[in-house]
Amino acid sequence: MAYHIPVLLSESIEGLNIKPNGVYVDLTFGGGGHSRAILDRLGSKGHLFAFDQDEEAFRNAINDKRFTLIRGNFRYFRNFLLYHKVDHVDGILADLGVSSHHFDSPERGFSYRFEGPLDMRMNQSARLTAYKVVNSYDLDNLTRILKLYGEVQGANRFASAIARERSAKPIETVEQLAQILMPLVPAKIQNKVLSQIFQAIRIEVNGEMEALKAMLESSIKCLVSGGRLVVISYHSLEDRMVKNFFRYGNTDGVESKDLQGNRNVPFEQVNRKVIVPSEEECRANTRARSAKLRIGVRL
Repeated sequence: MAYHIPVLLSESIEGLNIKPNGVYVDLTFGGGGHSRAILDRLGSKGHLFAFDQDEEAFRNAINDKRFTLIRGNFRYFRNFLLYHKVDHVDGILADLGVSSHHFDSPERGFSYRFEGPLDMRMNQSARLTAYKVVNSYDLDNLTRILKLYGEVQGANRFASAIARERSAKPIETVEQLAQILMPLVPAKIQNKVLSQIFQAIRIEVNGEMEALKAMLESSIKCLVSGGRLVVISYHSLEDRMVKNFFRYGNTDGVESKDLQGNRNVPFEQVNRKVIVPSEEECRANTRARSAKLRIGVRL
């Protein structure tokens, strides 16, 4: 089984508008599909820096003198680049979300389809796990993350069920959590609601929204004028932040102006209409169905 099938591969690589001798960043290395495609476009003087916080991704490292793989959360990518004496780059690619490898590894606890521990950490050195969220967050905080990060209807009902069950004994596995939640959901929408709840817990465990905000803000300082930022998102929270960032220069969607009344917008959108996978790609890779691609050019 492939570690991860890269989504919107040709569209995202085209979106980077790669210069053969440029410096590029792949913020989500994973199986290395996007990185290999970038390297195919680079000349002998070009360089690609890739990031991944999961140690398992380093099994896919590429042996190429034009390639540097760094272990770290992409929220800190600018610090890592500065450490490598790189001030500015020509393009940045971020394929957000969880890799196929994570979803298909029961021991990582990302999917309710398998029996496994409540983990969900992208970085296995991190302290916060899904077990801690499910078993130690108070009712208000559980409700908050289900509503905010999962956009779950009736979030309090699900949070209350979790709190009630854990008061008798800790909830330790993915299967236990799913069994608590399933009776609360009509069968026809069980998959959708369970996906929303697991997404919410995963986002909290990995601090995904804070990391995305920090990464987007850092891209302003890192990209040269004319450089490209290419982002693939997989749910509405991510896509909303990226869309706001390109449109307003911030993730909150608030317009700001300078003293002369000009809008403070550091990027120009390449694609006014979001790019989505073709029907053919969705048939070949069902996990591509929710993907949305946005591209911005640094002004």
